[in-house]
Amino acid sequence: MKQSATPEIVKTVSVSLLGGFALEVDGASLTDDINRSLKLWSVLAYLTLHRERAVPQSEFIELFWPDDHSSNPVNALKTLLYRIRAMLEPLFGQEIQPILSQRGAYIWNPAVGCTLDIDRFEELCRLGGDTQRTAEERMTSYREAVELYKGDLLPKLSHQMWLVPMAVRYHTAYIAAVKDFAVLLDEAALYEEMHEVCARASDLDNLDEGLHTLIVRALLRQGKDAAALEHYEKATDLLYRNLGVRPSEELRSLYKEIMATEKTLETDLGVIMNDLREAAARPGAFVCEYGFFKEAYRLEVRRAIRSGTCVHLCLITVSLPDGGMPQLKVLSNTMDQLLDVLVNNLRRGDVVSKFSGAQYVIMLPAANYEDSNMVMDRVVRAFYQQHRRSFLKLTVRVRELELN
Repeated sequence: MKQSATPEIVKTVSVSLLGGFALEVDGASLTDDINRSLKLWSVLAYLTLHRERAVPQSEFIELFWPDDHSSNPVNALKTLLYRIRAMLEPLFGQEIQPILSQRGAYIWNPAVGCTLDIDRFEELCRLGGDTQRTAEERMTSYREAVELYKGDLLPKLSHQMWLVPMAVRYHTAYIAAVKDFAVLLDEAALYEEMHEVCARASDLDNLDEGLHTLIVRALLRQGKDAAALEHYEKATDLLYRNLGVRPSEELRSLYKEIMATEKTLETDLGVIMNDLREAAARPGAFVCEYGFFKEAYRLEVRRAIRSGTCVHLCLITVSLPDGGMPQLKVLSNTMDQLLDVLVNNLRRGDVVSKFSGAQYVIMLPAANYEDSNMVMDRVVRAFYQQHRRSFLKLTVRVRELELN
């Protein structure tokens, strides 16, 4: 039997799904900002995403009324479809029905064309990743793709299990596109745009270390050393708090590059002294990133060899009573509390750094073994006095620096 010809398109609707649901027809629009039930938007989105086939009633009921045994889910579905059609009528008019009934199923009207932003986004990502095209052509495609990605897929429906794999797919494609685009921008010396693109992506996925690395690099290439260092410190702290991991070698190498960046020539020693001066009122121990701690360690060893004084290294570990690792949220709060106690109970010449997600390393210059143990005992007592409800265990190790 000869198949029927493809129906003539009588109306076309532009559908946006990235960052929110919106439909636009002939300049008129409808968005999920209006007060409608999430189930209504879910059914409409499902029909739109599966517009090339008829969706059986049973499929809708299984997805959106899985536990509805007391009422009549078929009638509930029919009522919901009636409401959807009424909501769409101002866009399409009474003559065009965008949703058709078909033998116990519902289908998007084939005569109503749909252009979806996700389809355009995927095509742009494909073009951007085509290494046979010029760098400029690839950047143009990536630039349009990242601008089109206004947010993750249907964020108001993100709790729906059927949507999760699709949302992850487009989110992953977006992050990959941003990273590839950033490399091209880096090679083209477009560092400001590189920073803007990566910072926007990081707002959506702030635990992606690769994005933080690109942001630090973009700031560094612009000569914004202070901003690069500030972002590095915030990023590493965020990764410690949420993932319990230390920065990668690539990110740490950027830190070294920041610290090694040469300053412009300055002939006024007073300006240099003012730049180096630490606020005199700042109390307590000196807290620094671990990379700086290692340099301070080397300097202190040299000073101790020359003066004959001793320096002790201390490691304080937070754990469960049985030695296990606490949950990240509990650990993060405790590490913040412990840092406050360390700063307030150590001398200004003592140096503190986070060694891991559950450990601080402390350097105590000009202190013997007994004094060092007394200092750390005082820290532990102060912590438990201030946080009596804490059930976590603090373990302290003290060792004299080897000066050989």
